[in-house]
Amino acid sequence: MVGNGVIGTSIAYELARRSPETSIVVLGPRHRSGAASMAAGAMLNTFGEITKYTLMSPASQAKFQLCRDALDRWPSWLELLKQESGVADVDKSLSSGTTVLLNAKSGHLDDENYAALLAALAKFDEPHEEIAPGDIPGLDPLAEARPLRAVHLPREGAIDARAVLSALETAATRHGVRFVDGEAAGFDVDSGTVRGVRLVDGTTLSAGTVLLAAGSFSGPLTGVFEEGSVPAMFAGKGIAVQTQRRAGAGFQHVVRTPNRSGSCGLHAIPLGDGVEYLGATNLLFSEPAHTPDIGMSEFLVQVAREQLDHRLFYSDVISWLVGNRPVAIDGFPLIGRTSIDGLLITTGTYRDGFHCSPVLAQLVVDDLLGVGSLADALPHFKPERRPIESMTVEEAVKEFAFHGVSASIEAGLRLPSHTDTTVLEVFYLQVAQRYYEAVQHPIGLSPEVLLSIVFDPDHADHRITRYLNAVHDRYA
Repeated sequence: MVGNGVIGTSIAYELARRSPETSIVVLGPRHRSGAASMAAGAMLNTFGEITKYTLMSPASQAKFQLCRDALDRWPSWLELLKQESGVADVDKSLSSGTTVLLNAKSGHLDDENYAALLAALAKFDEPHEEIAPGDIPGLDPLAEARPLRAVHLPREGAIDARAVLSALETAATRHGVRFVDGEAAGFDVDSGTVRGVRLVDGTTLSAGTVLLAAGSFSGPLTGVFEEGSVPAMFAGKGIAVQTQRRAGAGFQHVVRTPNRSGSCGLHAIPLGDGVEYLGATNLLFSEPAHTPDIGMSEFLVQVAREQLDHRLFYSDVISWLVGNRPVAIDGFPLIGRTSIDGLLITTGTYRDGFHCSPVLAQLVVDDLLGVGSLADALPHFKPERRPIESMTVEEAVKEFAFHGVSASIEAGLRLPSHTDTTVLEVFYLQVAQRYYEAVQHPIGLSPEVLLSIVFDPDHADHRITRYLNAVHDRYA
């Protein structure tokens, strides 16, 4: 198992529990620096993550169903984990219920995603209640950011990701799983079959089956495949902060906005004893980051204080958290067996990795034990594929501008009285159009992926441009 985050550890635990005779080794650095699992707010949200894109294509519908299955699985998964890890209070920080707010501190993107959320709740008959924003415990934003509407989702919530990961490791170790502190440099492949994993220290771990579940650190390891055969990967850098409440009673359950530009919603999560998690930012980079930056840290604190509770001004900072979400260029997971015999991949889960981990563990182990097939269960997400296109190039250009304007409004955009956001929209349109004019084989890219490319000073010779050319040559 290459990767000791929540997905890799969950799969190792599930396999050891169901197949005790199997020898299992989990490889990953003990510190897990930069891993999504160590920084995640761990919202157990399915409907709370809805956007206008969620049900628009077969692939996005399949991903949504995976999240729905996970929402149903979490209660029994936690009970099993409590029993088998011996950590009776692993769910101490479990927060039941999520309230989604619609306020006017972003652009019309919030309106569209909120409307999509309500439509999905009705379509799937998910329990919910529209409530008066003034009735939400702990919510006390600035007057200009007061919410217009709110909907409460009683089945959703959050839990401390770090506590769950620790309990998973304990349970897996009790079942005989061995954890190795190290980093993978590549795979040993002979005659189309994987033979083991090469470590950066020069040693090798032999194995008949290898699962790559290294999250945002998986990208370089997919270099074992021909260029263009596996979707290019990004690291979605997210910054969050844990605080200690000093003024006011604080939040009693998850309070969040719809997902916004950058595909991430502002949220506050109570962790107990006045400790709160405020998150999270999202910017895509070629490589994972390990430290917070001033700009996005300042932005996070600003919007949390303005839109959630102005009394956060008085809270103490316990720690800043930085994690990297694994993001494929098309935004969809890479899950399944590969053309290299014995090598499986489970990554690219973006914001849903922690939430979906119990179901992913079950599906992967079903495949490994021959009682199920990942190719049948998740056919859209096979690792070797051309990127799934959710929009045309023309739609991508318009969405990029739409998201850019919305993000600017949330950041405090003020324009002269003689103009409006049209001037900014034109700027973003031109930026995106210039990029696409220079690409020989373009595809529609999501706003956050396009942003990471067009504001890269080296994007004219960007790895994504090379990847798109290779995709065209391979899959044309």
